[in-house]
Amino acid sequence: MKYGFVVPNNFGVEDPLALITLAVEAERLGFDSVWVNHHVLNLGYVGERLGERPYWDALVTLTWIASATQHIALGTSVLVMPYLHPMVLAKELATLDCLSAGRLVVGLGVGSLPEENAALGVPYENRGRYSDEFIEVMRLLWATGRASYHGEHFSFDDIVASPKPQQNPHPPIMVGGNRPPALRRVGRYADGWHPMGLPPDSVRKRLPIIREAAAAADRPMISQIQVRTEMHRIDENSVADYAATGVTELVMHISTADMEETLQQMRQFAGRMF
Repeated sequence: MKYGFVVPNNFGVEDPLALITLAVEAERLGFDSVWVNHHVLNLGYVGERLGERPYWDALVTLTWIASATQHIALGTSVLVMPYLHPMVLAKELATLDCLSAGRLVVGLGVGSLPEENAALGVPYENRGRYSDEFIEVMRLLWATGRASYHGEHFSFDDIVASPKPQQNPHPPIMVGGNRPPALRRVGRYADGWHPMGLPPDSVRKRLPIIREAAAAADRPMISQIQVRTEMHRIDENSVADYAATGVTELVMHISTADMEETLQQMRQFAGRMF
C-alpha cells in the first residue's frame, strides 16, 4: 500500500509556508505523495468552515512544494474542472510536471458546490459533459503536436500547446467522485479513481460500473485506486481491507489548522506504516 498526505491549504492556515514545511516533512517521513485541495471562493460549506480565513491556491502551493521537495509525488485532490479552462490548465500542469521532473498526479472532479459555480458564472447542471470534454481536450493537447477538437463546450482547429508534460503521454489522470456518472467518467477517461471517504465495501460495489464503462470505451480497467480518507481512520485492519478491494494508495488528511497537531499525527502514523 502507498500512502499520501493532503496539506491543509483548505483549513485557514495563516502562514502558507507552514504548508510547505508539512510537505517537506511528509517526504522525510516516507510518504509516497503529497496533495493539495482546490476551491476558489469561501462559499457554502467552505465558507462555513473558514469565514474569511485563507484557502490557499492549489497549483501555486503545489508548485512551491515541488521546489522544496525532491522525489515525493505531487497531486491535486481534486481540481474542480468547471472552474477552469482546459487549455490554460494543460499548460500549467505540463509546466509543473517538467519543473518537478515528472512527479505530477492530476486529480480532477466536477465539483458539488452550486453556490461557487453561480458566483463564478459557470454551469452547474451540465458540469458533467463540460468535464468530459475538458479531459478530452487536455489529453489531446498533451498527446499531439497540433490538435483539433469540436464539441459542445470547446471547439478549435490546428492549435499547438507546448510544453508537453515530461511524463509520456501525460501525468496520471485520477478522476474523483462516488456516483455513477463519475464512475463512468473514470472508466472512459481516467488512469485511476480518486474517491473520497469510501469504506472498502463501498469501493468494491462501485468497481463494476467503472469496469463496464472502460470495456464500452475499449479501454483497460484502471490500475490505480486512491481512496482519500481521514488519517485517524486508518489502521492495520483497514489497510488490509482496502488492499483486498484493489486500492493502491490511501490519501489521508487531518482536519485541523493546528500545525503541531498535524505534525504529531503525521509522525505517529509514519512510525507504524502498515
